[in-house]
Amino acid sequence: MQENAWAFYALFPMLGRVVAGLTGMPPAAALTLIALVAGLGAALAIYSVFRLKASHRTALWATVFVATFPVSPVLQVPYAESLNLLLLASALLLVVERRYLLAMPVVVLMCLSRPTGVPFAAMVGLLFLYRVWQSYSAARGLSVAAGIGGRGAGQAGAFPSGTGQAGAVPHSGPQLWSLAGLTAVSGIGALTWPAIAWAVTGDIQAYTKTETVWRGHDLVPFKPWFDTGVLLFGPVLGLLAPFVFVALFSLFMMCRPVRALGTELRLWCACYMGYLLLFLHPQTSTFRMLLPLFPLALSAALVSRSRAYRGTVVLMFLLLQIVWIVWLWAWAPLPGGGTIRRDARHLSRLAEQRRWDQDAARRKVQRLATAALLRDNRW
Repeated sequence: MQENAWAFYALFPMLGRVVAGLTGMPPAAALTLIALVAGLGAALAIYSVFRLKASHRTALWATVFVATFPVSPVLQVPYAESLNLLLLASALLLVVERRYLLAMPVVVLMCLSRPTGVPFAAMVGLLFLYRVWQSYSAARGLSVAAGIGGRGAGQAGAFPSGTGQAGAVPHSGPQLWSLAGLTAVSGIGALTWPAIAWAVTGDIQAYTKTETVWRGHDLVPFKPWFDTGVLLFGPVLGLLAPFVFVALFSLFMMCRPVRALGTELRLWCACYMGYLLLFLHPQTSTFRMLLPLFPLALSAALVSRSRAYRGTVVLMFLLLQIVWIVWLWAWAPLPGGGTIRRDARHLSRLAEQRRWDQDAARRKVQRLATAALLRDNRW
């Protein structure tokens, strides 16, 4: 199998085709416009998510962190990241607000924009189990309190007032059913694009085979992280590096600024990082794949209220943008080895080379056709 388009989800290019058809714009301009509008919408949705957990000033600073993140320039080019970030932030906003039915169509669209459906389905599935356990524990605590004397101490002790956490209130029966439905929709949405590839090609592994072709090797869970560790740190420390990373990330998820995110956002970050560890091959694209971890920007803003600290973070991110654009964006590794410089001059040379090859092939066909006619006439 060769590299093909099944590795790219359909929603973003379909929107580009619609906008180009309605406005007469070139496809590249239409996709760029969609990316810019979606990036603006993503910033508003991200701020709305942060505002549920922090003050206006902190939420605004956290949104600035996301907007100036070193790989954030990708939100301004015709890539699907901005659209996916908009849909992901909107879905998380609705989940945190417990509007699970409204989240269903948003999640379906998100699953058709980029491969974030699998970790999202895992997140809502684990959230459903946690909420069931929470409701069961609350009901059991209330029954015990009623048996003791009905003073309401059980409920007050289990869910202290004034915490400001919506997750402290147990789910009602209809909310649990809605969350279960969202879990099912998320699972179906995560499998939709691979199922479409199967239906069109007749190969049940069409999507996974395409992904492995673009990577240049077979898909073996976790293995690429160990290979990269050995490449960077040697045969001994390299094998330990993934375990050290998992341990450090686990400790990070338990620190106070991250705990302030609440159950839903912390669970999403954990599931998405687990998804990356399970399936991702570390490469230059890894950095832009960290954008869905945007809730951690709020944790960074909660570390300190100092303007000096927050301004320093923004300045550092802006400087790292230069590093990422020049080093990782202008130069990209090829699956077969080597690098290709993705600047306008090189692209123009490639276009000229392609036109020359097409002209040479056309002239060759004409010569063969002429020779065949001469042979026929001579015969």
